[in-house]
Amino acid sequence: MGTKGETLSARKAAVLRAVVEGYISTTQPVGSSHVSEIADLGVSTATVRNEMLALEQAGYLSQPHTSAGRIPTEKGYRHFVDTLTDVSGTLGRTERQQVRAFFDTTHSELEQMLADTSALLADLTAYAALVVAPQHSTATIRSVSLVDLSERLVMALVVYENGSVDKRTIEVDRPADSVEMARASTQLTDLLAGSPASALRDRELAHALTPLATRVLDSLADLSDAEEQLYVGGAASVAGLFDATETVRSVLGILEKQLVVVSLVRDILDRGLTVAIGSETGVAPLAECSLIVAPYEVAGQPVGSIGVLGPTRMNYPQALAAVAVVSQNLGHRLSAP
Repeated sequence: MGTKGETLSARKAAVLRAVVEGYISTTQPVGSSHVSEIADLGVSTATVRNEMLALEQAGYLSQPHTSAGRIPTEKGYRHFVDTLTDVSGTLGRTERQQVRAFFDTTHSELEQMLADTSALLADLTAYAALVVAPQHSTATIRSVSLVDLSERLVMALVVYENGSVDKRTIEVDRPADSVEMARASTQLTDLLAGSPASALRDRELAHALTPLATRVLDSLADLSDAEEQLYVGGAASVAGLFDATETVRSVLGILEKQLVVVSLVRDILDRGLTVAIGSETGVAPLAECSLIVAPYEVAGQPVGSIGVLGPTRMNYPQALAAVAVVSQNLGHRLSAP
């Protein structure tokens, strides 16, 4: 889930885990007596206190006030996340059934399904949820069909293997009969099926096409340039996740910048991470946030990504489990014929 840090003794790791879990659940600094109660280490409170002091000196914990309680630092959260093992059990049976039922019953077009998926993930985690649509330029074309709208208007439907559909209304020079329309549809499908959307701008392909098919291909050329679409669910919940109004405003401002968020998600995945904590995002307004991301696959190939954005004190095991289950189910749904 990230780069492994230095190795902690089993006792220090248990103390750190107890502080992280205590702070996640209470949002209050965690004291040595609380750690002694939940960590079951078989040592005195004084020994636990010494271990917490050592963890603070090593940069894993900080003491926000002069009280005995401590909270995790980014380094502490990173160690906690990197030493998580199986998180699948942290998503309840009811939530898993909710995910399965959603994908079993949704029959929306891709865009609506992805928007609904972001709402589902936000509901499961109580954090802001992100779904990045399949990248257009690499989406594989399944078919092209033409529909006669009026004498001079034709609608072209480009259907992709990932389930998305592009619609383009095209003005033609003269009316086309049903035979001409069918021939153009067949030519375009034969030419483009199995090719990425970038083939729509390949003029070398057009030399043997009918005039109608050529006109349609010319009109579709810019489809491969479309930016990746971002769907954000649960943005309204952000207000309740942070104490400072300024932080809420900053986070909401970032969520409105589609290009920034899509680039951030891609960058995190490119760095081999599934979790970016605080400054690891590289985006200053998200310094108090963590972002969990995962790709979803169609036919074994990553086509898009999903994630959740919340405070650094987020419930990492539950959020990781929710992202994993939703990404797997979304991929299976899109892979279905």
